[in-house]
Amino acid sequence: MKAAYKGYSFKINENVNRAKVHFRNRYGIKLVGDLYMPKYAEGKIAAIAVCGPFGAVKEQSSGLYADEMSSRGFAALAFDPSFIGESGGDVRNVASPDINTEDFSAAVDFLSNLDPIDPDKIGTIGICGFGGMALNAAGMDTRIKATVTSTMYDMTRVNARGYFDEADNANARYEMKKALNAQRTADFKKGTFARAGGVVDPVPDDAPFFIKDYYDYYKTERGYTERSLNSNDGWNRTSALSFINMPILQYSSEINSAVLMIHGEKAHSCYFSRDAFAGLTGDNKELLLIPGAVHTDLYDRKEVIPFDRIESFFDKYLI
Repeated sequence: MKAAYKGYSFKINENVNRAKVHFRNRYGIKLVGDLYMPKYAEGKIAAIAVCGPFGAVKEQSSGLYADEMSSRGFAALAFDPSFIGESGGDVRNVASPDINTEDFSAAVDFLSNLDPIDPDKIGTIGICGFGGMALNAAGMDTRIKATVTSTMYDMTRVNARGYFDEADNANARYEMKKALNAQRTADFKKGTFARAGGVVDPVPDDAPFFIKDYYDYYKTERGYTERSLNSNDGWNRTSALSFINMPILQYSSEINSAVLMIHGEKAHSCYFSRDAFAGLTGDNKELLLIPGAVHTDLYDRKEVIPFDRIESFFDKYLI
């Protein structure tokens, strides 16, 4: 299978220019992104850094969001996080709650120093697992004036407690850590890092709906791309270790900047946004639930993703 549009899962808007860019994060890892610029912009414009979903690359959902927002007058940077896609990092397909939060701030570093962009008008969009990272970054980086999370996962919570918190006990965590650390020993001995595998293929008939939902995006022409982890061989198996031990969103109640959290009402993951929103404070926070929508509807279904609402949110708060 090949991506539908020469490495991308979507067609670029005719009013947008796309260019490859490179920048480094605070740990010295080179990040690679696609910068989407409106063709007819004048003067200094607002910018948005976009990343996610967890296990996807910039040629998928984040690029689609960036392309759409650029067609509406924003500069938009869709980037691959550290260790993923075209971005650097010697060990491939590994994740970190710290480094991936830092990646958003590195994107802000880059955008803040581009001539066409107003450094005081920078926001972020985080999709799926990178929704949690974007919200975490908003709690750290005061330069981020507004944050949108879409179909958000808290990856530290799901790794430490299981789906729907069904494995939220010390014994379950111990057994999981025991298995992951045994994998570390095996990886060191072999000199390679075992992969967990991407989205299940073929999908068993009795699989939960959300597994079928992921398959429908990552394993079909709708969302498949060659670099995508979830479309191919998946994450490094031991990636979960740091997520189990280092929870994000510990200071989310102290986020002063504006936040719009968007989730499908029927998504299996909706509880992540509901619970994270309950921890926010201030009258510049909003939870928007999309009736009837499931998790991956907000990856690429333009008739479902509330882009008009996202645009008005950034117009209001990137001032």
